[in-house]
Amino acid sequence: MKASEQTHFDTLYQRHLRALKLQGLSDSTIDVYARAVRRVTEHFDGCPERLTTEQLQRYFAELVDSHSWSTVKVDRNGLQFFWKHVLERDWRWVEIVKPPRVQSLPDILTPAEVEQLIGATRKLRYRVFLLTTYSMGLRLGEALSLEIGDIDGQRQRVHIRRGKGHKDRLVPLPELTHRALRLLWMHHRHPRLLFPNATGSLERIRHATTPMDRGGTQAAMKAVVQTCGIKNKSPSTRCATASPPICSNRA
Repeated sequence: MKASEQTHFDTLYQRHLRALKLQGLSDSTIDVYARAVRRVTEHFDGCPERLTTEQLQRYFAELVDSHSWSTVKVDRNGLQFFWKHVLERDWRWVEIVKPPRVQSLPDILTPAEVEQLIGATRKLRYRVFLLTTYSMGLRLGEALSLEIGDIDGQRQRVHIRRGKGHKDRLVPLPELTHRALRLLWMHHRHPRLLFPNATGSLERIRHATTPMDRGGTQAAMKAVVQTCGIKNKSPSTRCATASPPICSNRA
């Protein structure tokens, strides 16, 4: 890409990021929509505003061969947003790519499988995290961002802030989960976070400014699933409340 074209693209890309934020989209949505624009730009080594419908059709045909339909759909939505809010043009997505509508039931973990997963988790922080996530039906990001002030032990409920759709909600707090969270907090004693970034010494963890790493947490959960030999089920799948013991103090 020529220097002048790169400068022009950088300007459009910054407008794209600004528009995504102004539309109130979540950080994860902003990330994937921005990636969609970067991906198509790198593929053609040129500013996407110059691409024809035929070029985009060929691009998405190649993307279908190398990625899942879920990725293709996200990239389509990201480029549609770019065309509408940045280029202010009509995005004729039906003529370019239309992912098939697939309706399937999620694979559900049974309470016994959840108990098996938590029992096989060696580190305390991941053990408590799994219990918290499953027992209250939380999403990964919701559990990671939990703070001490969100826990209402007296009323046995937890305040989930800015969940899906940026909405707050209250969820019941099982007694076992409450005890497990207290046990974990007594180990790290962070003044605010329940699941602080666990890199370094206890003193460093106590002063962490961010929660546990999302990617590292997902990898740890996936590893436990594989260790337990549970097939074709995601570690983030929700299920009924389980009641496994919390006995390891290894953080």
